[in-house]
Amino acid sequence: MRQPSQQSQAALINTLLDRGQLEEALAALRRLLDEEPGNLRALVACANTLCALGRPRDSLPLYTRALEVEPRGLEARNNLGNAFQELGEYEQAAACYRQALEIEPGDPEIHCNLGNALRRLGRLDEAVASAQRAITLDPRLSLAHNNLGLALAALGRREEGVASFRRAVQLNPRFPEALRNLATLLSDMGDYEEAVSLHRTALGLDPQSADGHCQLGIALSELGRVAEATASFRRALELRPDYARAHLGLATALRLQWRAAEAEASARAVLAVHPDDVAALHLLGDLHVDRGDFAQAQELFQRARTLDADYAPVLCSIAAHRRMTADDSAWLQAAEAVLAKPLPLAHEIGLRYALGKYHDDQRRYDEAFAEYRRANELSRRHEPAYDGTKLAQLIDDIIAHCDGEFVHRSRAGASAADLPVFVIGMPRSGTSLIEQILASHPDVYGVGEVRFWDRAYESFARATADAGASALVGAAGDYLEQLRTLAGPARRVVDKMPANFLYAGVIHAALPRARILHMLRDPLDTCLSIYFQNFFRLQAYANDLESLAHYYGEYRRIAAHWRAVLPPTTLLEVPYEALIEDQEYWTRRILEFIGLPWDPKCLDFHRTDRVVITASRWQVRQKISARSVGRWRNYEKFLAPLRRLASPGGRGSAAG
Repeated sequence: MRQPSQQSQAALINTLLDRGQLEEALAALRRLLDEEPGNLRALVACANTLCALGRPRDSLPLYTRALEVEPRGLEARNNLGNAFQELGEYEQAAACYRQALEIEPGDPEIHCNLGNALRRLGRLDEAVASAQRAITLDPRLSLAHNNLGLALAALGRREEGVASFRRAVQLNPRFPEALRNLATLLSDMGDYEEAVSLHRTALGLDPQSADGHCQLGIALSELGRVAEATASFRRALELRPDYARAHLGLATALRLQWRAAEAEASARAVLAVHPDDVAALHLLGDLHVDRGDFAQAQELFQRARTLDADYAPVLCSIAAHRRMTADDSAWLQAAEAVLAKPLPLAHEIGLRYALGKYHDDQRRYDEAFAEYRRANELSRRHEPAYDGTKLAQLIDDIIAHCDGEFVHRSRAGASAADLPVFVIGMPRSGTSLIEQILASHPDVYGVGEVRFWDRAYESFARATADAGASALVGAAGDYLEQLRTLAGPARRVVDKMPANFLYAGVIHAALPRARILHMLRDPLDTCLSIYFQNFFRLQAYANDLESLAHYYGEYRRIAAHWRAVLPPTTLLEVPYEALIEDQEYWTRRILEFIGLPWDPKCLDFHRTDRVVITASRWQVRQKISARSVGRWRNYEKFLAPLRRLASPGGRGSAAG
């Protein structure tokens, strides 16, 4: 039988490659090499096809044979370097690129490839030089600008890195990798809004990128858009089921939705394949903290730290969930050493707060405040500014909509449910403590902080009078359904979203039999505790003492309004300091107010086995203590902007 000519074989192979039929092309190339073992073009094409099929290891002998046939073969030498890069063998890759540049020193793409290998070897200054040489040879080579951005970002020269990525995208708007790199660097710098937009653009160009969906999920998580983030992580895992970073992102998102068992399953899925994955060990430790298992959590944190001493989140978690002592000097040295290196912004901010807590625990108050101030200044620099005028206008509108007549008006169809108990007040005022005490009662379920009433108020405020009444009925039904889904058959469900202090009148109008507990705490202690808490991108007012003072003043204003117009059977104000001083008296009073019998388990709230994911999850597992009462006096000389909040006797309240 007549064999096909070499020319027809080559034409067939080219057709198969053009169609993306790589396996068929590989088979045809192997047949050709059986006939002509020294065919240079076939050797290189066969090796290239193996790399395209994800088999770089199998390509190495073919590139080597090609170079034996033609030692100055530029394509074979460069692509052999690419194969070594794919295999993580960067020294061999760099050697191949240098040899290729001896053949053709003016090839900008080979300079780019060398720069990539050098960056992965940690030789960052050389990587920058290689990328800059490529740009000199071809200023419009977008790949070179992208690679320069990667090297600059690794050096901590973030602004320059952003400029390089933007230039790469400007030269080639359809370059998804450059778009993703720009988005990731902007995320590290705290600009999550633009990062989300860029990730979506990149996914429009490359919708099958598992990494793109995962990175989008990370940016969405940072913005608090947890449901969207969950969908992004799930899509990444559909595309790459073994993708560890997507499993961890999904676990984090599930944790924030109180789906602890699913979150733990995702973390353990990573550890089953990679037992030493530091991020997975850290997340599993945090899940143990949520359950109050601090000893096991600290073991996991220490194991993760042993594996990677530079992983900032582990250092933060170690400090957050126990009292630091003089024996923790090694932790201090490690934290300071990590801070001396380039870090993602969120990691640097977290470590500054952790250092503040370390010094506070050691009663070194000047050092503590200096670290907290640095953390807050970093946060303020990279998040939207606090808009006090906007808050004041919102409170004006709420007071106008929800006056005494509105609050006392009887409404046909109003819910008769007494299921919800709302705990409101400023953050760090004791809302988590009250939830933990009540959730220790067998008839009570604590659901944490439910984000609902801000959107419900917006719908109500936009509606006409008749439509507004219907909106309240609908909101009550939707909210109760959400609570029952979370809490099951409990007689009372505690929602401790502090910011519901804005909407107490709307809540009463929609759910007149619901009970509202308003936590009051000394304003200076409250504001200082907020300033010392990492609320990056969550509370814009929290990072500046002047803004805190303004926010607290507006909180006082709306609290005074509710005190004047809400029925005494609806609202009970609970002084934090009085609760600390006489826990049993106030616990009995609260239970009576919400219509439940006394149960002594509420006094042992710190023993209650339940998941808590708020910032106070360590504190609510400790016995009640007056340690934090009057804490502001340790920092009095720093608190001039807050002084106007204090009453003449040195103690303050929401009432003022």
